[in-house]
Amino acid sequence: MSINKTKILVSTVLTSTILLSGCGLFGTETQKKIDPPESVTIVDTEESDKITDEEKAKVEDTVKTELYLIDKYGYVVPQTLALPKTTSVAKQALEYLVSNGPVTNNLPNDFRAVLPEDTVLTVDINTDGVATVDFSKEFKNYQPEDEMKILQAVTWTMTQFKNVQTVKLKMNGHELTEMPVNGTPISENLSRVSGINFDTMEVVDITNTKPVTIYYIGGEEGSYYYVPVTRRISNNEKDTIVAVVNELILGPSEKSNLVSEFMSDVKLLEAPKYVDGVVTLNFNKNVYGSFEEKVISQHLLDALVLSLTEQKGIEKVAVQVDGKAEIKNDQGKSLTEPVTRPEKVNTGSF
Repeated sequence: MSINKTKILVSTVLTSTILLSGCGLFGTETQKKIDPPESVTIVDTEESDKITDEEKAKVEDTVKTELYLIDKYGYVVPQTLALPKTTSVAKQALEYLVSNGPVTNNLPNDFRAVLPEDTVLTVDINTDGVATVDFSKEFKNYQPEDEMKILQAVTWTMTQFKNVQTVKLKMNGHELTEMPVNGTPISENLSRVSGINFDTMEVVDITNTKPVTIYYIGGEEGSYYYVPVTRRISNNEKDTIVAVVNELILGPSEKSNLVSEFMSDVKLLEAPKYVDGVVTLNFNKNVYGSFEEKVISQHLLDALVLSLTEQKGIEKVAVQVDGKAEIKNDQGKSLTEPVTRPEKVNTGSF
């Protein structure tokens, strides 16, 4: 039985939920990225007046930050939270990964922080984009099964910031070349290339492969979210863009709790076109979430954009169906303009 057939019941329920809800997981940020710029801004003054000065001040005093937390299935997942404004946003982000720390009252349901309780840390970012994180001795007080999750959560939380390209780890001032519990080797400069939520179950010869990160959908009805998963593709794969699309169509592992909205009969009709950071993809009609209305699921589009923009040099994704760009998402929004990756991921649930 194929992966897509195995997931079809879940996918059908998921699609129904999406069509009824009409809201994106990127929240309002996605709408800003997709919609063409308007020349006139209309403000509902009546609604605006309902917001008190105190509420406005609270919003203005926060900054949206991605925290890579662990869900109940063990995946390392970005969750965007509004944290207090500070001059040390990177340090604060990591402090919010500490168990029973400041994140406690803001944790989404079924999520937990990844760093050991009472861990204290400092962060130094140099002009080359290397962030050095120095943990206190409490850092080593974690469960062995969390070792890789800690490496991934720290690396991906730090590299959300534009001035951070790679990460180095220290403990009590001494550089770590391996993790203190299970001895997992630490590369000199950790980056997103190192991967996250590894899926290598079907890989026979890992030495002849390279990593790509794909975004699938996790969670449960009413609280779905995007989960980045690193898979291995052959070094002989000439077009990484095609490989990423194929992995989305293939879907997540049968043994996972994840789903994909791409059905197995979705196909690219021609080779992707890449110009100045923009990738144009021409799909067959099976990419439609609804054949009658000829619309594309916003969440299928979100997963596609998130996955492709993990590739270096890709900034936007333009979608066509049978060579036509005049298409809409399931919220009635036109997709004639290329879609940009949102600044933050998982800003809400659906």
